[in-house]
Amino acid sequence: MHAMRNLEIVWEDLMEAFENGDTEMIYFLDRETGEVFSVPAEYDDESFWEEVGENQERYLEIPPFDYGQERQMVHAFIQGIGNDGLKAMLVRAFTGRHSHGKLNEILSFYPEEMERFQALREELLTTRAAHWLEEHDIYPPERDSD
Repeated sequence: MHAMRNLEIVWEDLMEAFENGDTEMIYFLDRETGEVFSVPAEYDDESFWEEVGENQERYLEIPPFDYGQERQMVHAFIQGIGNDGLKAMLVRAFTGRHSHGKLNEILSFYPEEMERFQALREELLTTRAAHWLEEHDIYPPERDSD
């Protein structure tokens, strides 16, 4: 168990890390500085990996994007759509391959629904990041709402 701490973190950098779906990149949070940084998964610097391994309390690996949670969110979003035609298109797109790209293409013609979808996705990521920080006893100062 580590001490609770307030830590100044660049929220946009943390959100970028939580949105990372690239298995070739690994993101870390430095518990001392608040810096979020990434390295290639195949980074060939033994001293770097030794440092990270010896200082696991300091360098926390940020979990990759959770596609399962996003699929649940997308499913709930689609169920909440009142326009039956749009809902049917999205259901077909959602069940196909690479559904997220198709979903965005369809929603680009429905700006209000696109805005609602983006707000839900941002809320999902923000909540996930906040829970992860709490699990590690990190409490960033309150952010200003945009």
